[in-house]
Amino acid sequence: MGQLMQSVKRQNGLLRRFAEEEDAVGVVEIILILVVLIGLVIIFKEQLTNLVQSILSKIAKQSNSI
Repeated sequence: MGQLMQSVKRQNGLLRRFAEEEDAVGVVEIILILVVLIGLVIIFKEQLTNLVQSILSKIAKQSNSI
């Protein structure tokens, strides 16, 4: 019975360490995604600005007709 308890405790420790390692990988993935998104925004800044201004001007024109 003692060996069974030690085995369960060891497996519990392994699972806990695995979960902690997976959390770290998730953080790295989120940081990489944010870096890519920021890079895309910087690259396409002018196009995005023009698009947003176009959309807002259309909204303003259509809101006056209501």
